[in-house]
Amino acid sequence: MLFVELQNNKHKSQRVKTKFMKIGITCYPTYGGSGVVATELGLELASRGHQVHFISYAMPHRLNRFVENVFFHEVETSTYPLFEHSLYDLSLTSKMLEVIEYENLDLMHVHYAIPHAVSAYLAKQVRKKANKPIKFITTLHGTDITLMGLEPSFMPLVKFSIEESDGATAVSRFLKEKTLTNFNIEKEIEVIYNFIDIEKFSPTEDCPYRKRVASCGEKVIVHTSNFRVVKRVTDAIRVLSKVKKEISTKLVLVGDGPDRSECERLARELDLQKDVVFLGKQDALPEILNASDIFIMPSQSESFGLSALEAMSCGIPVISSSVGGLPELNIHNETGFIAEIGDIDRMAKYTIDLLTNEKKYRSFSNNARERAVKFFDKDIIVPKYVEYYEKVLAL
Repeated sequence: MLFVELQNNKHKSQRVKTKFMKIGITCYPTYGGSGVVATELGLELASRGHQVHFISYAMPHRLNRFVENVFFHEVETSTYPLFEHSLYDLSLTSKMLEVIEYENLDLMHVHYAIPHAVSAYLAKQVRKKANKPIKFITTLHGTDITLMGLEPSFMPLVKFSIEESDGATAVSRFLKEKTLTNFNIEKEIEVIYNFIDIEKFSPTEDCPYRKRVASCGEKVIVHTSNFRVVKRVTDAIRVLSKVKKEISTKLVLVGDGPDRSECERLARELDLQKDVVFLGKQDALPEILNASDIFIMPSQSESFGLSALEAMSCGIPVISSSVGGLPELNIHNETGFIAEIGDIDRMAKYTIDLLTNEKKYRSFSNNARERAVKFFDKDIIVPKYVEYYEKVLAL
């Protein structure tokens, strides 16, 4: 851990010792929320003077530019013909040990329990045997607990890896309670919500993209996800089919994944192929969100809802299902509306209500932005992670 003495300009005799940590971060590099949160956290930590080392099998999705204090270490899996399947978890452990040793890391922070927490535990045991201890923190993001972790064959391993973590965090109160209940864990789990860059994701009147997607002045509904079945993207298309009967509307779908083909098929079946715009994976999310009127999230499982927060920060009201941590983010009849899973009629009704009531829409838009700024700004949340790191290191 680095200590830097900073001179106070107003009181030259006063010196403050600032602790800069060397942190290893492991996450999935894909388009999903856990990888986005982990990458954005690392970038924010680096901007605050900490040294961050990403360890993964590919470059994280949002690590797309040079940033001082940020390093990437690629995990290479063995191609030895004896092994029929990839040994990623063991290769990850080996890379963790290498980076911990040669970069002199203070702490490992892994995102998603399987297999990252297990690999970190193995690395910790190797270091302990060599009398060179390392601590690690596990952040739980959702499906590692509510889906993958509930597989009978995985449950003992997930429970063990969480209990053996030196610290554990969850991205919502819902996920914390779900973890404690499902796995019968007595370990303390800290709730640290996901965060947003309120400057990057901010409302703007200049939306050139809107003219391209809604050239005839239609209203625009937007959805962002990794197109897994659990996201119920087809529900968004069915909502559009009902809304269009009263309001000229387009639906913009951002992302890609296993359910995209089914979504494209449904759009053709409902004769909506000209009204549903598939953009695929995109980095220009603020521009797309600001070209929209409503964000829709009909998921059947959602531990937090990071993409909904990004929309709220742009002043876009959210229509969501009532599952998981979404009610902790989206406040019913204030920042948007909440409906039961699969209640397409009610979601359509709420959407029409907002799109036809300018005064209510403006109020919800302001409330959404205000909530994002007040509770989920990066300058509020990231220091909580730093504080938690220091707490764990002091144990």
